[in-house]
Formats: sequence, C-alpha cells, structure tokens
Amino acid sequence: MKGIIWKPGKSYREKSNIWRFMKKNGIKNYRKLVHWSQNDIEGFWDAVVSDLEVEWYKPYRKILDSSKGIAWSRWFVGGKINIAHNCVDKHAFSHRRNKVAIFYEGEDGTHRKITFWELYCEANRLAHALTEAGIRKGDRVGIFMPMVPEIVVAMLACAKVGAIFIPVFSGFGASAVASRLNDGGARLLFCADGFFRRGKIVEMKKVAGEAASLCPSLERTIILKHAGCAFEWDKRDVWWSDFVSGKGIDFTTEKMDSEDPFMLIYTSGTTGTPKGSVHVHGGFLVKIAEEVAYQTDMQEEDILFWVTDMGWIMGPWEVVGGLALGGSVFLYDGAIDYPQEDRLWSMVERHGVTILGISPTAIRALMRAGDSLVDKHDLSALRILGSTGEPWDTTSYMWFFEHVGKKRCPIINISGGTEIVCFLSPLPITPLKPCTLVGPALGMDIDVYDEKGRSLRGDVGELVCTKPWPSMTRGIWGDPERFVSTYWSRFKDVWVHGDWASVDKDGFWFLHGRSDDTIKVAGKRVGPAEVEGALITHHTVSEAVAIGVPDEIKGETIVCFAVLKAGVVAEAKLKEILRDHVAEELGKALKPKDILFVSQLPKTRNAKILRRMVKMVYLGKNVEDTSALANPEALEEIERAR
Repeated sequence: MKGIIWKPGKSYREKSNIWRFMKKNGIKNYRKLVHWSQNDIEGFWDAVVSDLEVEWYKPYRKILDSSKGIAWSRWFVGGKINIAHNCVDKHAFSHRRNKVAIFYEGEDGTHRKITFWELYCEANRLAHALTEAGIRKGDRVGIFMPMVPEIVVAMLACAKVGAIFIPVFSGFGASAVASRLNDGGARLLFCADGFFRRGKIVEMKKVAGEAASLCPSLERTIILKHAGCAFEWDKRDVWWSDFVSGKGIDFTTEKMDSEDPFMLIYTSGTTGTPKGSVHVHGGFLVKIAEEVAYQTDMQEEDILFWVTDMGWIMGPWEVVGGLALGGSVFLYDGAIDYPQEDRLWSMVERHGVTILGISPTAIRALMRAGDSLVDKHDLSALRILGSTGEPWDTTSYMWFFEHVGKKRCPIINISGGTEIVCFLSPLPITPLKPCTLVGPALGMDIDVYDEKGRSLRGDVGELVCTKPWPSMTRGIWGDPERFVSTYWSRFKDVWVHGDWASVDKDGFWFLHGRSDDTIKVAGKRVGPAEVEGALITHHTVSEAVAIGVPDEIKGETIVCFAVLKAGVVAEAKLKEILRDHVAEELGKALKPKDILFVSQLPKTRNAKILRRMVKMVYLGKNVEDTSALANPEALEEIERAR
C-alpha cells in the first residue's frame, strides 16, 4: 500500500496489550479482531472485562439488554461495581501500594507525587467529609478546579459515596458554570481559590462565588487553597483542609449498580444549550480501560499525559483509564508554552512521559516556535503519541511524527465525543498513513453513510454507529426527547454523530470535520479542515480557520482567517498568493473569496478552534457566551479584520 509512514516491528507488536489479548482469544490478525468485536459485541466485551481484570462486587448476569431499544441499552446488567474501587482501592492493597499514581507539575514549578496508598487515604478522608455533609448516592457534586491532584481525589471521593460528579471546565465564566450546576441540580461544589495562567493568577473562587449565587440548589462550596489569592467569603464556603480535618482513612466504598450514574459531563454548548451526558460506573469504566489499554497500549510502567482539562472528556478518560490499569498519570496546571515556548517538551523529558496526547491545533501552535525547541530535548521515553479533538492536516501531523516521535512512535489519532468517548482509532499493531484513524475502535460497529443511509466508500459521508456500546451516554440529563431527536432520529436505530468521514481504497479511515461545519460551494461539499490544511501547506501560514458564508450565486463561499509565521508581512499580494494556493490544492471552484490575517484564532483551553464563533462574528451576529474561550480577545480581532 502506498503512503504508509509507520509499521510496527515484530517485537513492538508482540509486547503490546492488544497482541496479548488477541493471542488469549485466538484472533490471528487485525481485520479478524475488528470483525469479532463488531459481530459478537457481547462476547468481545465479556473478554475485555476478563482480560483487564475489572473487579466486581457482584458479577453481572447479562452483558447487554436492548429490550427498550438500542438508544436505551443497558450493559453488565445486575453487576455491582465502583469506579473508585477499580482506580484506587484495589491498587492500594496490592504490590502497587507505594507506586506513584499521580505525577503533578504546576506552572509555577511546583512538583508533587501521589502514591496509590496516599490517593486511597485522601479519597477516603474526603468521602467521610462528604457523607457527614449529607451527600448521598445520586446527589450531584460540581468540580470546578484546575488539573491538580485534588481534582482526582474529589472525583474518587464522589464515586466512593455514590454521588454523581459534574466536571466543569476550569476556564469557564460564572454563567457557564452556573448553567451546568443548575441543570444538574448540584448540592455541593469543589473549587480552588485560583490558579496560574501565563504567570498571572486566575481568580477561580470569584467566578465560583458568582456562579453559586445563581444556583439555588447549591449548599456548600469547598475551596482548595492553591494560588493563595484573596476572595470574598460566603456563608456556604469552607476550606478543603477544614472540611477533611480529623477524618479517618477507612471508608467502605459504595457498591454501585453497573448502570448507576458516575458522571454528568456537558458538551461545550457551541450549538444550543449545553447537553449533560450521563456516564455510568460499569460501561464507562470498561470502555475507557479498554481504550487506554489497547489503543494507547498503557502498561504498568507507563506515564500517561494528555493535555486536557477535567471539564473535557479526555480528562476523565486519562484519569479513569490510567489509574484503572495501575499506571501513572501526569497532570499539569498551566500553559504548555509558558514561561518558555518549550515548556511541554521539557516536562515530557523531565518526567519521562511515555504516552503523550495532544490536539492538532496545539501542535500547530507549538510548531511556530521552530523545530529546534523540540529537537533539543531528549524525548526517548516516549513510545506512543496520541491526538484527538479535530482532523489533522498533513504538515502538522508529519511534524508531530518526525520531530516529537522521531518516526518511531505511532500516532494514535482517536475520534469520538463527550457523549460516546471513542468511535475511531488505530491500534499499536496497525500501519499508519498520515492523518488516518485507521478504522473503527474495537467493539464499535461504525460505518459511513450517504444522505439516504447507504454504506459509502471512497467518498465523504456521515459517521454513524449501528450497534450499542458500553460507554454510550444514558441520555441527556433531564431531556430524553432531546437525546433521541439529536442522535437517533435521522436513521432508524442508528447514532448519527455529526462528523464527516471517509474510507479510502486501502480501508484506511479519515475524518473531515463536523458535518454541520461543512461548506457547500455551488454544490461542491468541502470540510473546513481540508481548506485549512491546504492553507497550512504554504510556508507562510502557521494556523488557519475556514468558514462558509452566504453567497447569492454559489449558495456559499469560503472565507479564511490565517495566522502567519513569525517575520512574514501581511500584505495584499500574499493574500492573493494564498487564495491561488488553495485553488491549486483543492480546485478552482474552492478558491476562497477572501483571506484575512489575524494574530490569533479563538480557541478553548485545550486548543480547539471554535469555527462557529468565528462564523457568527464574521456575519455580524452576537456571540453571547464566550466562556469556553481561552482568548476571547481573538473574536474582537476577527471582527476588526472583517
């Protein structure tokens, strides 16, 4: 096959978790593995539970029950389990007792290590405090904190008492925090006094206090002293240290039904109000552990670092998956390019990170600093690279592969979402082409449909899932009708996720962006990622975003915003050169109407570009909620540029 850039060697392949799993179950190759996982989903997931030694208080009597319809499927029926037991309790009383569970570094240079035994003790103390505060099974608890070890303690303590934790992105404003807490009916909120971002203190408690005043259900706010900043005290407030003072380290973890909710996590809300995805103890644990074990090949000696926030699905993914497997996770609280542009690479080197996950946009931003900043660091501990969040462009993908992975580490490029976790993913045993996701994640019956619901190959279509999976959201919190209409209404018993995908002639899968972001120029459909990728191939451009805007003749036309590389002058001549460059790459019909130059693009803290906000500003529409943005000033620059 042409275009292959990476193949696993025999020793690499045979040391992997997935190879061990295949041998144990008599599976000889990748295609047979995928076929088995899709056509015998109950047998496959039962084998996963056994292989990963997931511990149950009471065994399940039935693997899958779809008697109420595929949208309302139940998994591991009758089983009793708890995520906290599998992530910390069982390790604290094993040979891993004194092993480091969490490595932490703060932007201010603070370093900490937390062993499984220490994590167990701290989670138990906090669980005691929650119980004494009246928090019971089924109560909702908000967690609005930076990525510090205490955020993991809070998550585990909630699971231990049977409470449902609501992770909230640490960069949100008060209205965004309040909307999630109100929707979930949270009784208690964990937050920090503040955190550091690019050397400045972000006053987190101030935001939390404003949000709390808008939440009638909220009874108490537990505050971690982290940045040392002053704030206005409220009668509901209590210091974390006082909350847990005097509490014992023995606590009996609640035995939860497999289908009991573990987490209520919200989508970013770029379209409509945020949707609360409900994830449960049994299905979420099994699916996440399977992904981290078989996709990113996490083994006991590994250190997993995904550049994320607990408010995004990859935060719980990293923590639950890494700890359930008895590995170590690395948490960082701060900007990855501060105070030096090579901060990320120095941390990977300093801590010996072996599995690194990051978004394509973050890589594009880091590329601007030049090759030398990454090349000077010893990244030899790395053995797996990961990515998610958006489609890749070839230039950035190859830079990640060549300069960070030194052509020896596979890029496990995964795709999914808050509501589902993972749909598509390579495995460490599969060859790679640039930007590919290779194929369906194991146990996921994925397809690409045309507009009439027919399976499609060789062209771009809707990414769909036709069978249930363990980590599927158990609905949208409090709104079952919206859940069905959003995901299950287009094709009967088929989940439509809203992503464009394609499968090439060699069977490699690729993503092309959100289907609701798709641009249609005179009947020709193109994903914005393709236009952006074409722009980035020009030597003057470091980042770009493409949007479709109304056109009387063509229906839509393309407008781009580009961030130029250092030293490049933004001039009218360059604009025309870039328009022609895109036309050469994609065809004359897709030549952009305009290319506007800006110094930054609007992004979330995990470096995801919000195209729809760019489009709204360009069209002169008001963007009411910019709380998801790390740099709202970028929208002002977009407005000036237009």
